[in-house]
Amino acid sequence: MSIPIQQAKADLRRRVRSMMAAVSPEDRRNQSARACVVLRAQPAWQKARAVLAYFPLADELDLTPLLSEAFGRKMIALPRYDPVAERYVACVVNELAEDLVMGKFGVREPSGTCETVPVKQLDFALVPGVAFDCLGHRLGRGKGFYDRLLVNIGGIKCGIGLDEQVERVIPAEPHDVMLNCILTPTRWLLCDERSALK
Repeated sequence: MSIPIQQAKADLRRRVRSMMAAVSPEDRRNQSARACVVLRAQPAWQKARAVLAYFPLADELDLTPLLSEAFGRKMIALPRYDPVAERYVACVVNELAEDLVMGKFGVREPSGTCETVPVKQLDFALVPGVAFDCLGHRLGRGKGFYDRLLVNIGGIKCGIGLDEQVERVIPAEPHDVMLNCILTPTRWLLCDERSALK
């Protein structure tokens, strides 16, 4: 483990979280609605048939209205913590209000009655995070759970955040899973060297 990289990640988490704490609930609702509009317009989202989504924490963009629209047209899965394996698995949900319960880490997740689905079957993943860069690096919350879930998804992995969460450079380690694109309330960014921020 690289101590300098770990320290750089911790410093960036503190800075971005402080900035995110200043965003009002009303502003976050408005920006979430704008992000739904941007995502709805993307061919990659329109073509997706099996989606890994997330239920938002208070400081994350809320895409649940778009998920509700997608039920019946796409298979929607959310992460559920498996305490035996000590990792997250993907579970199919059909109704957010009825299928979700409070999980181990204070995140709403699919109940035990929801069927697990192999992540290899997912062709699109909506991925929350603390910060992102245009090369496809993602800074998570520091536990590594999402990286272990995403590593076997062969489909599009899309980081979800506010414009202010897109950084010039994210400190990265070999085990960090790369993203294909980033969605913000104003932009759809393809992740590669050509689209990196100047």
